[in-house]
Amino acid sequence: MQITYDPERDILQIEFSSREIGETARISPNLILDYDDDGLVVGMEIRQASQRVERPMSVTFTVGPANLDKPPV
Repeated sequence: MQITYDPERDILQIEFSSREIGETARISPNLILDYDDDGLVVGMEIRQASQRVERPMSVTFTVGPANLDKPPV
């Protein structure tokens, strides 16, 4: 996994896989997901990241239980 924050463009990109992007989908005005040809998510882009992410230049990696206390989709 590769995480890149471009402060000049205020874009946060997370690459989950190095597989080739087959499709890109705009989920909301500033959230973009990239999929490979098999439909697996390979990347995510957040535009205007400093307005949507608390600290886009700070990363913490944790292995443990997922937070399941979220509103239903």
